[in-house]
This record gives sequence, structure tokens and C-alpha cells, in this order.
Amino acid sequence: MKRVLAVVLLGFGVAAGAVMASVEDEIQSRIAPVGEVCLEGDECGAAAAPTETASSGPRPGPEVYDAVCMACHTTGAAGAPKIGDASAWAPRIDKGMETLVNHAVNGFNAMPAKGGCASCPDEEIANAVEHMVSQSQ
Repeated sequence: MKRVLAVVLLGFGVAAGAVMASVEDEIQSRIAPVGEVCLEGDECGAAAAPTETASSGPRPGPEVYDAVCMACHTTGAAGAPKIGDASAWAPRIDKGMETLVNHAVNGFNAMPAKGGCASCPDEEIANAVEHMVSQSQ
């Protein structure tokens, strides 16, 4: 009987040790750092250095419109002329593309500069204006 009891206790001891090791491993994985700090010139920094990708140029008008202009120019928010509404766009188009692009880039009435897209280059804003005008004539 003592042998059986000793074997059972030994089995429980081994199982408890394995469970504790597993729990310890789980804890270590949860508290492990998610990254490291690499300074310029360090070997780790060269491997993690971001690669610069060449820009494919300015986005086309429909893409800029969908990303920036659509919120107001689809609904007419704050008096924005709706895309496709020729009567709303006609007086604006009569002022010329240069004026329309200038208003879009610098802001006009309730519209903020660049429609709120500060990171958009002027050429992309001009592309979006041309797209809206072409859809509204």
C-alpha cells in the first residue's frame, strides 16, 4: 500500500511540476517585451529600418473624391454643391477652373482648406475638383 501511495504522490508531484512550468511559460510570454529600441547605427536598426516606397504620383480625381470630398458633396452638407447637380455647379463653373481649384485648396465659405485633407497635395485636390465638375455638367 505504501508503494502505491508513493507512486500516486510521485505522479501528482510530476504533474503539478509540469503544470507549474506551463503556467510559468505562459506568464513569461504574456509579460515579454513587444519590441526593442534600436538606435541608428545599431545592427538591429538596419534590419528594422523602414523602406521608402516611390510614390506612384497623385491619386486620380475619383479616388480623392471618394476619400475626402464625398461626405459633403454627396449629401450637400453645409451648402456644398452635390456632385451631378448641374444647376448648383453652373455658377461655380462659370467662375473658371482656376477659381474652383483655388477655393478647394484654400477653403471657401464653410469648406475648409483642401476639404479637411491637410496631407493631400494641391494636385490631388485639383483632380477631385475636375472629377466633380465633369460629373456635374
